[in-house]
Amino acid sequence: MDYKYITQLLDRYWNCETSLEEEAILRTFFSQKDVPTELLPYKDLFTYEANEKKAEVLGDDFDQKILSMIEEPQPVKARVVTMRQRLMPLFKAAAVVAIFLTLGNAAQVSFTGGDDANTTQGYSVQHQKGESVAMSDSSSIDSLQHSSIETSEVNSNTTILK
Repeated sequence: MDYKYITQLLDRYWNCETSLEEEAILRTFFSQKDVPTELLPYKDLFTYEANEKKAEVLGDDFDQKILSMIEEPQPVKARVVTMRQRLMPLFKAAAVVAIFLTLGNAAQVSFTGGDDANTTQGYSVQHQKGESVAMSDSSSIDSLQHSSIETSEVNSNTTILK
């Protein structure tokens, strides 16, 4: 028997030039029991879809089982939240700010001289009893500014005289 038409269809199939009707012809040809031995290697390719088991479709009872498992009521556990628990993040933030301020003050004291915190660039500041800290700080700053003004005036006078 001559299978020239089938071999031509196979050649066109490998070149991707066949139409859907021609591919259906190939499927029906290879689904027969009597396939020539030279075309037997191609049989599995075209009968694969027919030999493959149909996928099992889930039944209606499956949907009902899943929905019954999902719709089971879960007990709601109510938790009592106290005021202390609500304000705990605020307490933590206040503690962090306090630590930063304490460390900043300690670092500032260590940079300004450590042991003698009341001296500034060789000038000694005397605190009188009852005097506020702000007044003593401003007085030391004022005395420093006056001394720098006086030294700059002296330096400018000496340069003019030379």
